[in-house]
Amino acid sequence: MTEDLDTRRGTVTTEDDGRQRLEFRRSWPDPIDDVWAALTEPDRMARWIGTYEGERRPGGTGTFTMTQEEQQIGEPMTIRECDPPRRVVVEWTQQETEDWSVALDLWTEDGRTELRFTQVFPAGADVADFAMGWHWYLDKLDAEVSGRPVPGGWETFSAEVGPAYGRC
Repeated sequence: MTEDLDTRRGTVTTEDDGRQRLEFRRSWPDPIDDVWAALTEPDRMARWIGTYEGERRPGGTGTFTMTQEEQQIGEPMTIRECDPPRRVVVEWTQQETEDWSVALDLWTEDGRTELRFTQVFPAGADVADFAMGWHWYLDKLDAEVSGRPVPGGWETFSAEVGPAYGRC
């Protein structure tokens, strides 16, 4: 990647109500429609994160499976917002944590497509492991968009970035 680890890392801020907001930024010289396609088209999604079987519209429901995980478990997902090619917000049920809501926003700035990924966690949540996981997936998205090499497996990746998130 052309960006170093510090610029690829997620940042956590605390909301007024104590919740923690995880945010990542990524940027590509590719057109916004191409980045949107990598985020939403089934064949491209499968290469970096997983599959979604269901209605593809605001309010649509279906099953999301993170196919890059060791255990591939389909979980209920709802598309809360969808404004192509600018914004998609999804919410899905988690087995061991509070349900997740993830927002992906795209815009063009200085000839580049910018991505902002956000997820808000409850106050006091240990966000580091989630941040590392999303970092890995967003590096996989980068490979899908840019054609750069896909990051190594989880063990190799976590050894590389873990210390930046306070993990060994």
